[in-house]
Amino acid sequence: MNGGRSILLRPVISEKSYALMDEHTYVFVVDPRASKVEIRTAIEDAFGVRVSSVNTLVRKGKRKRQRRGGAFGKRPDTKRAIVRLVGDDRIELFEG
Repeated sequence: MNGGRSILLRPVISEKSYALMDEHTYVFVVDPRASKVEIRTAIEDAFGVRVSSVNTLVRKGKRKRQRRGGAFGKRPDTKRAIVRLVGDDRIELFEG
């Protein structure tokens, strides 16, 4: 389904994402072209857990200071997936 590209790029490490872990919810930066169904299957296959729901959001990249020559830089846009797991399933990557 994913056409050879990696869907899960990296987990989001922040105070808010650590607080969500108590509710069996995890946050990942994902490929911007990935659908919710593809994200669900990638999480289930990679970690052996059952996914209850997947919410996605696209964060626009910040505009950075002016560089030489008068051009402004911009960070890339990123897509994040907020994944809630079923029951007492946990992703051990974050727990220890």
